[in-house]
Amino acid sequence: MAQTTSLLAQRFRGYYPVVIDIETAGFNASTDALLEIAATLLTMDEQGQLKPFETLHFHVEPFAGANLEPSALAFNGIDPYQPLRGAVPEREAITEICKAVRKAQKAAGCQRSVIVAHNAAFDQGFFNAACERINLKRNPFHPFVSFDTTSLSALALGQTVLSKACKQAGIDFNNKEAHSALYDTERTAELFCHIVNQWQQLGGWPLTSEMVQSAAESCD
Repeated sequence: MAQTTSLLAQRFRGYYPVVIDIETAGFNASTDALLEIAATLLTMDEQGQLKPFETLHFHVEPFAGANLEPSALAFNGIDPYQPLRGAVPEREAITEICKAVRKAQKAAGCQRSVIVAHNAAFDQGFFNAACERINLKRNPFHPFVSFDTTSLSALALGQTVLSKACKQAGIDFNNKEAHSALYDTERTAELFCHIVNQWQQLGGWPLTSEMVQSAAESCD
């Protein structure tokens, strides 16, 4: 366990990556409701292979005074006031996710967590806005650092759309299930792990002394 913890902590400079997807009632993080959120925690085996190991998922009640854009609701198919959604208050969803993240972060020997998402600025903006609304005291996530699988997919797979990147990576993707926070988070987690593991298999990690020396010489 100590080796696994050390590998994950070393791999991302002490950051613990958490894959997040958020479904919303618009594009403005300050005014539009957060309606669904899922977070996939990751682990690393003794060979340095990154893997998903747990996903948390919540349907979320619109916060008081939240804006609900009809076009956004038509796109994601969410009825915010459908009683069978089993929605919980925003505070409960965010608090439970952060509690689980802090526990996993500590177990991995990391100092802070970082959001991984497809088009990460969007999800990070809504997550940060929710944390501010509930006055969260112990946010495990870095306030602005994120790992964007859109950019990583463009580099590694030549694709930027989540469904196309997954298919290029050999990951099953059902478009009928897309735009669910749970489904999109789990596919994004598989995609992120695929890219990280592929980079390792190609010899890009861990850095050899020769690679470090070459990088240093190229900067001279």
